[in-house]
Amino acid sequence: MNTLSRLEQANDNAAAFWLAQARAHGWRYRIRPDWTAVRCARTPDDPPRLLVTRRYAEPKPLEAELAELIEEWEAVRFTVEDPYGGLDLTGLGAARMPAMPVMTREPGPVEGASAALPARAEARGGGVLTVDEALDGDTFALVERAVVDGFPLPARQPWTRGGALPENLLGEAGCRAWLGRVDAAVAGACLTYDDGRVTGVYWVATLPAHRGRGVAGAVLRTALAHAHPDRPASLVATSLGEPLYRRLGFTEQARTSWWIRTPADS
Repeated sequence: MNTLSRLEQANDNAAAFWLAQARAHGWRYRIRPDWTAVRCARTPDDPPRLLVTRRYAEPKPLEAELAELIEEWEAVRFTVEDPYGGLDLTGLGAARMPAMPVMTREPGPVEGASAALPARAEARGGGVLTVDEALDGDTFALVERAVVDGFPLPARQPWTRGGALPENLLGEAGCRAWLGRVDAAVAGACLTYDDGRVTGVYWVATLPAHRGRGVAGAVLRTALAHAHPDRPASLVATSLGEPLYRRLGFTEQARTSWWIRTPADS
């Protein structure tokens, strides 16, 4: 019996989440045994996202496959996630960004999480912090705006409804969204994607005016406690978020290399 490692499960969840976005947007995609690619195409020069999902014996054949796809899709920009760290895409004009940890958390109770929704707590600095699931289009639009302005996503600013996260993404099985408010004002958000084996956490964001008030921790605790706590959870951590994730029980499985091509003249 072939048992997937936690890293492979995290890789598969990330690929599945991007495929859900492809279906919601109507984007092209390509699935191979060891990688998945999505042709993000809001604008002609939007970068495709290519995710390596399995360890490769030699990098050169995979580099050639990715180069062929990038040429086929006529991609000016692209982003490649390589959790195995063996690719060299400088020949394609890409730069290697600082590696980020792929982290997973084993199933189990979430310390400090509320058993009921909406979850309520006192925000640091005062005010009532609530977290609830976004179940309708208008609330999901608030989640989208919190991600665009809080993560942030400069390419999607100024925010337009549905430009980054279309409402029909909520119709994708396994996709759920979580919204945090302080005294009824939108403060932060995240998305989770459950693929039947792992619950992936994505786009954990706090709006600038509410940073340092415990918003991200409350949103993440609520999401973990209510989105299949019986499954492992996975995420890719930024340097700012990593301390929080470690406190919540996430451990590093690998450090993923991001290769990004953003030509100055594009």
